[in-house]
Amino acid sequence: MGERPCQLSVHPGNRTSVRFSDHRSRTPGTGSDYRRFAVSPTPSVSVAIPTRHRAEYLRVALASLLPQAREQGAEVLVVVDGPDADSELVAAQLGARVIVHDEPRGLNAARNTAIDGTTGDLIAFVDDDVRVRPGWLAALRAAAARHPDVDCFTGPIVARIEDHRYPMCGREGAPVTFLDLGDADADAPHAWGANMTIRRSAFARVGRFDEGRELYGDEQEWQDRLRASDRPRIRYVAAAGLDHRRAGDDARLRSLMRAARARGRASRRFDVHKGTAPSLAAELRVLAGCVWHGPRRRCFNGPVMAAHSVGRIEAALASRPAPSTPDFLAGTSGTVGGRRGALRRVADRLLDVLALPARARLALAARRTPRRRVLALAVVRDEHRERFARIEAALRASRHDVELAATAPGDRGKFENLNALLADHPAAGHDWLLLVDDDVDLPRRFLDALIAAAERHDLTLAQPAHRLHSHAAWSVTRRRPAALARQTAFVEIGPVTLIAARAFADLLPFPPLRMGWGLDVHWSARAREQGWRLGVVDAVPVLHAAAPAAAAYSREQATAEARAFLSDRAYLPRDEANRTLRTWR
Repeated sequence: MGERPCQLSVHPGNRTSVRFSDHRSRTPGTGSDYRRFAVSPTPSVSVAIPTRHRAEYLRVALASLLPQAREQGAEVLVVVDGPDADSELVAAQLGARVIVHDEPRGLNAARNTAIDGTTGDLIAFVDDDVRVRPGWLAALRAAAARHPDVDCFTGPIVARIEDHRYPMCGREGAPVTFLDLGDADADAPHAWGANMTIRRSAFARVGRFDEGRELYGDEQEWQDRLRASDRPRIRYVAAAGLDHRRAGDDARLRSLMRAARARGRASRRFDVHKGTAPSLAAELRVLAGCVWHGPRRRCFNGPVMAAHSVGRIEAALASRPAPSTPDFLAGTSGTVGGRRGALRRVADRLLDVLALPARARLALAARRTPRRRVLALAVVRDEHRERFARIEAALRASRHDVELAATAPGDRGKFENLNALLADHPAAGHDWLLLVDDDVDLPRRFLDALIAAAERHDLTLAQPAHRLHSHAAWSVTRRRPAALARQTAFVEIGPVTLIAARAFADLLPFPPLRMGWGLDVHWSARAREQGWRLGVVDAVPVLHAAAPAAAAYSREQATAEARAFLSDRAYLPRDEANRTLRTWR
């Protein structure tokens, strides 16, 4: 688990180190200085292995490192990210301690679980598809003793493709993570997660891993924070080497290409997050070179690199707005109508049938959810009073205690009106705050199911998904087939938003905005800072079809208001916001 996106170009000072199917290679690092002397007590160490559905890889990893752990007096913890009986069995058979997540939560969540579940001064994180080399753990402990001012350590990562031929021309790196900075210890620019050891004290100073990050950039984001701190160094320990394996079907060219394509999509999104994403033209030029590389050099890296490049281009094209569109807007109108709308209505009926099992499970969970106090707020226009009457009836049919407050818009904007309602109806004492527009159609037993899903998945901000033929600018908010709910990086300000009481102090009262554009991407940034989980509930999709966004006000004025609001506030840019982190079915 936790494969580092393959490094497909050789960086200065980072020599390619690739071996194939020969496990007897020497341990690198004969020039290492780890045996010289120790200037501080040797720290205790814990080894942490996140894993999911890779039991045979895990067996090899544990067989290689457990003897070293026993020799060094180190504990070994396997964190299984979701139900996986095979991995649990392997860990138990070999004598490692196991913690199992009730549901998949992601690589960084597994790493954070390991922080809580271990006691060593050092935590040596490795992937489940490695084979550590002799002396690996002793070298890391000695380096940590010798460099008490360094908080992060790494070592050689040697790529191995087993069971299948993988001819390479030598001009590019391996199709899996590798690192070789030579035979002597040195400061390093980064530590890939396959071989990454961190002092426990660093987490108190720098913070834990960001669980909202997907696979690419998972450990890099944490190391960016480390490098910005007063202890920024990362140390390469030449004697702390390990092999990074691909075996069986995973070592076939087709499998390597499929994995590279997925990594390419994630790498593009991480580049967008950092503000370093190249232009689409540049991505296309890279693809052309990769396609030519394979046949010209008779090198399997050509098709693998091409697949990686295709993934990057797919991510770039996923939601490509006009060049002038600010990155805090979705970039599309989301308006649905005509023949396209008719086809989407048919598709919605089909998805309604496919969603029946998820709805049944959610209905059962709703009956078991304790009764909550819910404050619902709405701004109701005269032309939508009849529609809002149906909304009110749906909310009052809930088994929860619902206090509903509504007001006419008058000459104030949406969030100015919501603040006025909050002044008369304080949110304090309620478990949830529900914001609902006056022009949305709600499904039966809507609120009970929405709250049940939010509490079941620990969502601080949640919204129902849009039906396929609903007006919805953000693609991440449209319903997904057979999904119950999804963890997302973003939740809209409307048409329906559910906010947990733990966020009231941070989010209320609302900024005095008229239209509110930009507020949701700011909420997303606040959620990441606070460690809140956001989500879209697909099992209770709503229809927002009365009018598209900005039909009742000026789009230019809404954009200008958002630009001014976000000028001195953090926000999540479009490509970061418009993605799903996890799906619950």
